[in-house]
Amino acid sequence: MQKLSASAQERAALKRNGIIDRAFELTTRGSALMVLLLLGTITGSLVLAGWPALSELGLSFFTEDRWAANVNRFGALPAIYGTLITSLIAIAIAIPVSLGIAIFLTEICPPKLRRTIGTMVELLAGVPSIIYGMWGMEVLAPFLQSHFPSVFPAGTGLTTAGLILAIMIIPFITAVTRDVMNTVPPIMRESAYGLGCTTWEVVRHVIFPSVKAGMLGGVILGLGRALGETMAVTFVIGNNLFLNATVTGQGTSIAALIANQFSEADGLQRSALLLLGLVLFLITFAVLALARFMLRRMEHRAP
Repeated sequence: MQKLSASAQERAALKRNGIIDRAFELTTRGSALMVLLLLGTITGSLVLAGWPALSELGLSFFTEDRWAANVNRFGALPAIYGTLITSLIAIAIAIPVSLGIAIFLTEICPPKLRRTIGTMVELLAGVPSIIYGMWGMEVLAPFLQSHFPSVFPAGTGLTTAGLILAIMIIPFITAVTRDVMNTVPPIMRESAYGLGCTTWEVVRHVIFPSVKAGMLGGVILGLGRALGETMAVTFVIGNNLFLNATVTGQGTSIAALIANQFSEADGLQRSALLLLGLVLFLITFAVLALARFMLRRMEHRAP
C-alpha cells in the first residue's frame, strides 16, 4: 500500500509539473507573439495613416527637397538626409571614444578607480535628452559659433546635432563593450602577456576577436538611439526645412520635424508626418536587419 501510495504521489507530481511547464510555455509563447502583434499593429497603423499622403504625393515625397506646409509641399529628403548625417557623425565620434573608455576601464584603470569612473560614464545615460539639448543650445552652439565662425556661422547645424548625439550614445556603447570585454577569460590575457605581448597587442589580437560580435551589438544599440532621438536634436539642428547638402549647415531630422509640427498638423500634413514616421521605422528596421546579417556572417567566419 505504501509503495502504491508513493507511486500515485509521483504520478500526481509529474502531472502537476507537466501542467506548470505547459502553462509556462504558453505564457512565454504568448509574450513573444504579443511583440509581433504589437509590431504589426504599429506598422499597419503607420501605413494606413500615411497612405493618403503617399497616394497624393507619390514618389515625389521621397525626392522633394523642400517641406512647406503652407503650400502643401511635403518632401522627406531634407529630414531623411539630416537623420542619416547626424547619426553617422555621432557614430563616427562615439565608436573610438567608447572603445578607448572601455579599454581603459578593463585593461589599464587601477581597480580603485574602475568602479567610480564606470559609474560616472553610466550616469551619462540617465541624463534626460532635453538637458543635452539645452546644454548644446546654451554652451556648445555659442562655442562653435565664436571659435569657428566660418564653419559654424549659426552655431547650430547637423554637426552640432551629431556631437550632441555622440555624447548621448557613448555611455551605451561603452557599457556594452566593457561588459563583453570582461567576459574574456583572464587566462587568455595572462597567456598573451606571458608571451611578451603589449597591452595594445593583447587588446587587438586577443580581446577584440573574441568579443567583436558583442561590440557590434553595442554600436547598433547606440545607432538606434541616435536615429530616433528627438528633443536634443530639435534644440541644436537648426530646423531648416530645405535640403542643405552639407555637413555643418543647418537642417532637420525626421524626429525633430515630427515633434515640431505634429501637434498643429491636420489633413495632408498630418498624413505626411505619419508617413515620415513610417520611413524612420523602416530605416531603423533596415539598420537592425543589416546588423543581424553582419553578426551571422561573423559567426560563420569564426573558427
